[in-house]
Amino acid sequence: MKRLMYPGSFDPVTNGHLDVIRRASRIADEVLVAVARNSEKSPLFTTDERIDLIRAVTASIPNVRAVTFTGLLADAVSAFEVSAVIRGLRAVSDFEYEFQMALMNRELNPACETLFMMPSPEYSFLSSRLIREIASCGGSISAFVPPEVVAAIRGKMERTVHD
Repeated sequence: MKRLMYPGSFDPVTNGHLDVIRRASRIADEVLVAVARNSEKSPLFTTDERIDLIRAVTASIPNVRAVTFTGLLADAVSAFEVSAVIRGLRAVSDFEYEFQMALMNRELNPACETLFMMPSPEYSFLSSRLIREIASCGGSISAFVPPEVVAAIRGKMERTVHD
């Protein structure tokens, strides 16, 4: 079985992430969308909320499963018995960082192969950080994220305003 892992924070999951997930699901038996738990970051959504959103927006893709991991990606590759890691490259600026990470992960775990996927051109500028920033300023994000994410962000923003 060819199992791929697509790791990230997915805070929130965007249409660009979904593009990579859909395309990866066509070349693998199973795709694990792996939400990294990072205590150093202050995410908008909890890990459980991100998992729920990923499950909701990938419900129509039968070979996709949302999981979480802590610690090193190189260790998660072994723990989840994946064949390779998928990483999205939006721009040349992403390549240097991702290339360095891929080499380090392979050094830590020789079985950790990394496959790079370019997003479709219409998603090449998207990032979760930009989505959070647009939403926090009251801008429309409906063209950039699935409807489930729009609703979840609206809910978060309304709770923040009322708290």
